[in-house]
Amino acid sequence: MGIPLCFSVFWIQPCDISPPVDNQRILITGGAGFIGSHLVDRLLPRVSRVVVVDNFDPFYAAEIKHRNIAPHLENPAYLLSENDIRDFGALDHLFSEGDFDTIVHFAAKAGVRPSLADSRGYFDTNVNGTLNLLELAARYRVPKIIFGSSSSIYGDSPNPPFREDSLSLPISPYAASKAAGELLAHTYSHLHGIRIICLRLFTVYGTRQRPDLAIHKFARLINAQEPIPVYGNGTSERDYTYIDDIIDGVVAALGYEGSDFETINLGESQTVSLNRLIGLLEEALGKHALIERLPNQPGDVARTHADISKARRLLGYSPSTPIEAGIPKFVEWFLQNESNT
Repeated sequence: MGIPLCFSVFWIQPCDISPPVDNQRILITGGAGFIGSHLVDRLLPRVSRVVVVDNFDPFYAAEIKHRNIAPHLENPAYLLSENDIRDFGALDHLFSEGDFDTIVHFAAKAGVRPSLADSRGYFDTNVNGTLNLLELAARYRVPKIIFGSSSSIYGDSPNPPFREDSLSLPISPYAASKAAGELLAHTYSHLHGIRIICLRLFTVYGTRQRPDLAIHKFARLINAQEPIPVYGNGTSERDYTYIDDIIDGVVAALGYEGSDFETINLGESQTVSLNRLIGLLEEALGKHALIERLPNQPGDVARTHADISKARRLLGYSPSTPIEAGIPKFVEWFLQNESNT
């Protein structure tokens, strides 16, 4: 069992978002991380209660997550539960007292390359942890789940932009674990009538980005005038999506009242080559990158590219931050917080 838990309920005035979200009690797993903490920022002024489960995994410095949540701890509508989603008993205690309206499940072991060396660990967290949440959602009759999936499940799909009905051929343990999570979600939605929306996120970046991710890592190395590792010839392409656009999509999904199960892409729907990305970072930092060329890595895909027509239709999703605007925003934050990253 984890830290003893106590709850306080804090009701606030309705706000200018759809009634399905107003005054909800929401559980967010991974809510101290990059994406999760931004979602908490957006929801705290708008909902009745936000409960965050995060185990502060040492994959990167726990101090970063603690800084992410420092403002949240001052809000009486917020509760932090420092527990692991693999701990069924701790989760069961949390659910028994929580009376949640929605679960937003972002907790996961992340990253394609690290998953090659720790496949069992990735499946233990990303599959068994997800199963724990689904089982408890069914037991305690939680009506809705938002599952943070990944564009990596498409693998090297030959027909970009990737549609939700495109063939899924994961080529890394991380991607396979996310695909398995989607299958479990579909099963529990079917068996228990839970509305579950699997959001396939495409290369999210922005303020508070994890230090191991390419944009943050490259900015740090370029700024220090140290070589950046570039795998392959720099022509690989990603659909980089700014954090604010992703959070817009997640909040819209919270209010979705359509079918019981959906998979929905959230991306920018524009591809950017690695060479172009480096050029944008050089321009924003005002420094030249020193490049160390390395072989292509197993598990890496050549391209990600989101077809977001379904998100537009079902969620009214409309990303508004192209990479040319997002990178300067990120670099401004990076330079202000460099000593803490």
